[in-house]
Amino acid sequence: MGQQPVVRAAVMNDVARLAGVSHQTVSRVLNNHPSVRPETRERVLRAVHQLNYRPNALARGLAGRRSRVIGVISFDTILYGPAATLLGVERAARAAGYGINIVTLEQLDRVGMTSAVDALTEQSVAGMVIIAPMMTAAIAVPGLPTGVPAVVVEAGGAAGELPSISVDQVTGARLAVEHLLELGHETVWHIAGPRDWLEARDRVDGWRLALEEAGRRVPTVVPGDWSPRAGYELGQRLLDRPDVTAVFCANDHQALGLLRALHQRGCRVPEDVSVVGFDDIPEAEYLSPPLTTVRQDFDEVGHRCVAALLELLDAGGSGGRPVRPQVAPVLMVRDSTGHSR
Repeated sequence: MGQQPVVRAAVMNDVARLAGVSHQTVSRVLNNHPSVRPETRERVLRAVHQLNYRPNALARGLAGRRSRVIGVISFDTILYGPAATLLGVERAARAAGYGINIVTLEQLDRVGMTSAVDALTEQSVAGMVIIAPMMTAAIAVPGLPTGVPAVVVEAGGAAGELPSISVDQVTGARLAVEHLLELGHETVWHIAGPRDWLEARDRVDGWRLALEEAGRRVPTVVPGDWSPRAGYELGQRLLDRPDVTAVFCANDHQALGLLRALHQRGCRVPEDVSVVGFDDIPEAEYLSPPLTTVRQDFDEVGHRCVAALLELLDAGGSGGRPVRPQVAPVLMVRDSTGHSR
């Protein structure tokens, strides 16, 4: 079993060499992708016939039978959000009677994603779920060379005509800020995530909109990454300002670092500074103090992804883009937030 992909790849490379094209082009011809030029298609099919090549017969099974495997493209990360999204997709696929085949990439750019699509297409997956939380990935999605039905996670409007499932990040950030303003804080500072992440941008937008609509001063955003170190180091700078009483962190790991910085400064939470995170990692309610945060329902994201993909499959891959509301976030109020001093 484990050697079959190697054997199949070698045969496809023989076809590619004989036709004078790349193995990706052979894959596109075999999957009837429309972007291949007629003369190239004819040359590849002639090589296929000459070599008596039978593409992926095991995975295709009997004629007219749908593969029970969903391909998933993600990137190599241990970050909670993408990892939890991947787990949610896997659970939903299993519940629907499908297995998953995962391709992880170190960089979600057009070259890497095109290669991943080609690899999954060669394996005759029924459809694909593309986890594309970064701007580089979202921009690459509309131009991907695939005739296989696909659904995108977190790409939002950048997904083009493909169905896109996401959590409402703007609303999540607004919930956090509005909660802090209701507690009497004059304004809320924000430690942001990386600028090239769509979720980070949306959380900045939600933070800013909530403050502007309340007629409050909008502080300068503090750019960071997703790490506890960012929360710790940027928090140290924020705490040099005497007017900081409330901080909204772009994720819970930043909040963890900020709580450490506050403890070292002798600042009490929430008596001196209130802190809100985002994600609701499993450890959030066990921090000291338990962290107020915005929960994302990754299982629901996975369920909607698989449901949208199955709709496309039932429609022969040509159904219109499903219109669904974004997955609603939930504010989890705990002990890290309190009334302004």
